Amino acid sequence: MKHNSSSNHYAVIMAGGVGSRFWPVSRTAKPKQFIDIAGTGMSLIQATYERFKNIVPEQNIYILTNEKYKDLVAEQLKGIQEYQILCEPVMRNTAPCIAYACHKISELNPNASIVVAPSDHLILNPTQFGADVSKALQTAEANSCLITLGIQPSRPDTGYGYIRFNNEELGEGFKKVAQFTEKPDKERAQAFIESGDYLWNAGIFIWSAAAILKAFEAQLPEMNELFLQGRHVYNTEGEPAFLKENYPACENISIDYGIMEKAQNVYVLPVEFGWSDLGTWASLYSLSGKDENQNVVIPSSGTILNQTSRCMINIPEGKKLIVSGLQDYIIAESNDTLMIIPRDSEQEVKQIVADVKSKFGEQYA
Repeated sequence: MKHNSSSNHYAVIMAGGVGSRFWPVSRTAKPKQFIDIAGTGMSLIQATYERFKNIVPEQNIYILTNEKYKDLVAEQLKGIQEYQILCEPVMRNTAPCIAYACHKISELNPNASIVVAPSDHLILNPTQFGADVSKALQTAEANSCLITLGIQPSRPDTGYGYIRFNNEELGEGFKKVAQFTEKPDKERAQAFIESGDYLWNAGIFIWSAAAILKAFEAQLPEMNELFLQGRHVYNTEGEPAFLKENYPACENISIDYGIMEKAQNVYVLPVEFGWSDLGTWASLYSLSGKDENQNVVIPSSGTILNQTSRCMINIPEGKKLIVSGLQDYIIAESNDTLMIIPRDSEQEVKQIVADVKSKFGEQYA
């Protein structure tokens, strides 16, 4: 469904992460955003791009990624132009790449309103997502504010950051943010949910170019100054050289910590559009369709399961897998690597990747 997208509306999709918690399917060479990890027929970045094509003009969608993924982006997003792929020369967290994109867009169009979103989230109701983002873009246009989308929490999840809001409202349904809270322990998460004043932080932001650049000037003045110096070269052939020279000097800091937690004009729109940040095998398991024994098998052909239940299985197309008598395990194979671990020890995946790197070499990580 097409929303009445204005030529002043822009989308910035962040696609630079390495997604190590979905190892061995997600690799540094081809991270999870470029993989159809959920078995939908589209990679996560393709699905994200398709969603935004219905919200903003297609030529106003920019992909922020690492130089090494430039060709992957071009290959997966049919019709995307080279100018729409913004490459960071080094990895420096989310504040610098967002500062760069927003300065660049502001030079093109000072009246821009921008939505910034990750490329690797799963959204089950894209129509509702489109309506919420369009509403937020219009509110950002009319007010000098920074908007974030807050997900109605369905369980006391300890893997998400939380947003506490108060009764002050802006426009229709935008609530004043009182505080951003890091990932809580189980007890605090339970208390948050019971209070009714907390939402999950989805990491999706909406603002006018003017409002976010003002916030950078106030909260991260050195970084802002650095990108301000490039304003004469943005959208010209001199842009990559300017970035190569200056980008590495940026502080390694997240947009949440650098801007959102400190700014006074932050509002949250409570939303429900079937969201998951697909951070881990467990989150994919909880969202996916299950067989009668509560197993998730992606792709759904090629397996014989006997007396096996509550397993998360992801194997390459064309492979055959026979499992008997296994409960609560993750079985994932890709790139000549097979991982079999209990579902409740999936927090160890990052450590497993580090061990594999040191024993077998970088190419396996």
